[in-house]
Amino acid sequence: MRNLNNIRIDTIIWDWNGTLLNDTTLCVNAMNSMLTERGKSNISVAQYRDYFTFPVKDYYSRIGWDFEKEPFDKIGIEFMDLYFQNLEKADLHDETIDALEFFKEKGVAQYVLSAMEEQSLISSIKKKGIFDYFSAITGINDHYANGKIASAGRLIRNIASNMEDIVLIGDTLHDLEVANHFNLRCFLIAKGHQSKEKLGESDGMVFDSLSELVRLWPKLIF
Repeated sequence: MRNLNNIRIDTIIWDWNGTLLNDTTLCVNAMNSMLTERGKSNISVAQYRDYFTFPVKDYYSRIGWDFEKEPFDKIGIEFMDLYFQNLEKADLHDETIDALEFFKEKGVAQYVLSAMEEQSLISSIKKKGIFDYFSAITGINDHYANGKIASAGRLIRNIASNMEDIVLIGDTLHDLEVANHFNLRCFLIAKGHQSKEKLGESDGMVFDSLSELVRLWPKLIF
């Protein structure tokens, strides 16, 4: 774990799905609808949080999809259709607005980096009423969630802060992978798409909730 002593963080890059938006159950329900239609066993939220990974094609394989019978592109589009049909039912995490307001009052610049298709991402954030908290919002150019290292590079090139003053806050080991790729600090929130146990397998700093992160912030950042 990187030493945080005497570090001033002036920029946060937020992940969206699972970190600020509470859409885990939505993802499980969409997947179970597809599994049920094909006579396959459903998965629980706990199983989902253990299976989920990036690229999401690997997650599909873990729960038994056979891409020789059904190509991933077809399955992925079917899932995303179900996801977007129900997206408005997913709420922000209870602590999201308080956390965004806390960092706004601290003068911290806030950005979003997501593996969601960019225009859909911007639309979702606007509908949740929090668009104005962010200096920029960056997604990907398709619906297959292969990862976000390339889009992270695009975002970071346009951030004026020094790299050591940026923290990425997410809910998956892929967020930590992105942070490590660019030598950024990373905090992980265990209320999203991967379990606390899975996140704990890494050397990342894991918090139970955004509320815990906010409460401990003065002790983390000087």
